[in-house]
Amino acid sequence: MGELLTAAGHPFTSMPLLPRKGVLAVAAVIDVAMQEHGQPISAKTLAERHGLPPRHLEPVLQALVRCGILRGIRGPRGGYELARDRRRVTANDILRAAGTVEGETMHGGSDLLVKIVLPAMANAEYEFGIALARISVEDMARDAQALSKAGRGAAQP
Repeated sequence: MGELLTAAGHPFTSMPLLPRKGVLAVAAVIDVAMQEHGQPISAKTLAERHGLPPRHLEPVLQALVRCGILRGIRGPRGGYELARDRRRVTANDILRAAGTVEGETMHGGSDLLVKIVLPAMANAEYEFGIALARISVEDMARDAQALSKAGRGAAQP
């Protein structure tokens, strides 16, 4: 398969809509969801699997705990596990909990900004949020497990 090109014949490059922190939060939750029930996974293990220093992942994991997506288990065999059924957690939930979806409103600005640009962007963000809410942890974990079983990748992202 060849390189994707735009209508003008230029190489297509995607415009990242999600910050790296958000994508890593989703990956961490999927990783946790793939653990055997009753087998919490440590922040250190998660950080190693995703190529991060634990200090970068810990605040994200704690935010996910505060929002009821993950549960922190203390002790020598502690770590993180899902706090609710993986069918009831969406990509949108994770991104909001990780602090990558802002509820910030902009005040002031030109008529063009306030009456045209901001409403158009708000509508796009709303639609994107709806699309993210249709992606469940269950769906992504099932896909990751199938990938692992097919031998084309590892269950550990």
